Amino acid sequence: MELPVVVGVDGSEPSLRATDWAADEAVLRGLTLRLVYASLWERYEGSVPAEDPGRPVDEVLAEDVIDTAARRARQPDLKVIADLAPDEAEYALVRESAGATLLVVGSRGRSGVAETLLGSVGMAVAARADCPVVVLRGSHDNQAVTAARGGVVVGVGDGAEAGAVVAFAAEEARLRGVSLHAVRAWKRLAHEPVDHPLLVGEPARVYEQRAADALEAALAAASPEPTVYRRTAEGHARRVLVAASHEADLLVVGVRRRPDHGTPRLGRTAHAVLHHAACPVAVVPHR
Repeated sequence: MELPVVVGVDGSEPSLRATDWAADEAVLRGLTLRLVYASLWERYEGSVPAEDPGRPVDEVLAEDVIDTAARRARQPDLKVIADLAPDEAEYALVRESAGATLLVVGSRGRSGVAETLLGSVGMAVAARADCPVVVLRGSHDNQAVTAARGGVVVGVGDGAEAGAVVAFAAEEARLRGVSLHAVRAWKRLAHEPVDHPLLVGEPARVYEQRAADALEAALAAASPEPTVYRRTAEGHARRVLVAASHEADLLVVGVRRRPDHGTPRLGRTAHAVLHHAACPVAVVPHR
């Protein structure tokens, strides 16, 4: 059974841009698009339903949100289904992620920072979802299929799971017909002894070579089809990837599920790029 692309909608402009993106993703993948509206969003996000004294306010709002999103998503050969989830948005979408190929949410902050910082719903869903999550940053184009900047960028981390993250990014690049840019950040240890036998002469070369080796190992595990560009860069991964996002159509990062007092949390890199990336961000979970 092929799982759908799911998008969270709430009637806001960021969620409608997310609907555009999700519809393109569903078409590219040949999948059904599932629109999900959580009925409690309006308490926190300030949505204003159309006035209709003859019907319950929640019913009018829900139908209007779903109908607007469905019209927005309409494309030839795209099957669209919609559902109303009587729950908080983050809980409803995390639950939906268990039966989705991909989950798409808009970037929606509060108190006038919608285009700068990611809202709490998007952050919570990215931290807890079972499937990859694309967070559509508000400053980017709506369409997944438009190569507006420079292909798909993937941040290559540590461990065997890096191959799975690269494989997801490679598939996104293949579907769009764009290049894949694999980026690995590296740093010199702050207190490395200067007489370390591996560091005599050219200490930076050692760390850079380790980064290049890790990059090659991840690419070998993923066997990406599109054109691949490799890059190692000195610095914190979060800064390197945020900088790379300015020339990307999509930035892909992996997140390891690390329970903290029972609550999944994002690592520093994923947290930073979700707040500050200049393009949509795909968060790929691994355990």
